Amino acid sequence: MSDHQNLLAEQRRSLILDEVRRRGGVRVNELTRRLNVSDMTIRRDLDALARQGVVEKVHGGAVPLAEASTHEPGFEAKSSRETGAKEEIARAAAQMVAPGAAIALSGGTTTFALARHLVEVPDLTVVTNSVRVADVFYAAQQPGARGATVVLTGGVRTPSDSLVGPVTDQAIRTLHFDVLFLGVHGISVQAGLSTPNLAEAETNRHLVRAARRVVVVADHTKWGTVGLSSFASLDSVDALVTDPGVRAEARAEMAEHLPEVVVAGEPQEPAEG
Repeated sequence: MSDHQNLLAEQRRSLILDEVRRRGGVRVNELTRRLNVSDMTIRRDLDALARQGVVEKVHGGAVPLAEASTHEPGFEAKSSRETGAKEEIARAAAQMVAPGAAIALSGGTTTFALARHLVEVPDLTVVTNSVRVADVFYAAQQPGARGATVVLTGGVRTPSDSLVGPVTDQAIRTLHFDVLFLGVHGISVQAGLSTPNLAEAETNRHLVRAARRVVVVADHTKWGTVGLSSFASLDSVDALVTDPGVRAEARAEMAEHLPEVVVAGEPQEPAEG
């Protein structure tokens, strides 16, 4: 299958998932008519979404898979979700980073994608509690090159390969950085930023406090999702970078409650002043 066909499949599955969440379920025959593809194609799409753990197949269609607010998928499981959207977000967020900046990247698969776009930016100082993010920068180091200085916190490893806990929090308390790029489990008007992991919530609170500017990187499926523990309100967020899959009503909420929203791949409004 070509890259073009893969992209179409990913876009189609994103549309299917949106329909499942919006309507509480979908039927195969409705999707074949709406998307103008075969019954077999839709069934393969539902199989793929079921493997990602985001829908449950039922006779004739699919329904949302309800996740407990304490459920935390592993890194590999999260990596398979919304991969195209994460790449778009990473490319847009990378444009916000200037050479020589001191930045922080939290754990998560979107910040991992962002790290891969930042390895060519010279003289960065990168603070992270993500083993995966640190590995990206270490693997890219070239002898004599002006690569990043990476500060990897200690701590206890979570299922998503983040380091959390008192050791992590103490390390972050002593640091200050220009921009924090923050991946989240969920973001909503009522709950703010949230995660299913209590220790990670506390670590994220310290990351937010240590940053002059907080940029949340989150694909459209994160809007309206709520994890067990809230760690910051939307007032703490300076910018959100998301993808074009975000719905019109969600865009309106974002514009109302956030000072800056960047939709990756879409022209941005020029800054005032």
